[in-house]
Amino acid sequence: MIEGVSIQMILTFTTLLFFIGLYGFVTRTNLIGMLMSVELMLNSEAINFVAINMYLFPGKLEGGMFSLFILALAAAETALALAIILQVYKRTGSVDVKEVKELKY
Repeated sequence: MIEGVSIQMILTFTTLLFFIGLYGFVTRTNLIGMLMSVELMLNSEAINFVAINMYLFPGKLEGGMFSLFILALAAAETALALAIILQVYKRTGSVDVKEVKELKY
């Protein structure tokens, strides 16, 4: 236990965050909203890595390193996705998913 917080509480919280992100990704029609949902899912997994590392190997930092790798990957993914979304907006004037399906090259 980490100062009154059990592993079940942390895993329940991160599972809830992950499924909120998944629900947001599936139900959104806006590309920016979908990107935010993916970020929420990635951040919940980063919290999982840190929490499980703290409970299984309290003296080691492998979970933190994996978490930093996930955050770096999320930053690169966000930069690439925003560049794509800006190009879609430039061509269609909208960031709606239905406009992307009808986009002709």
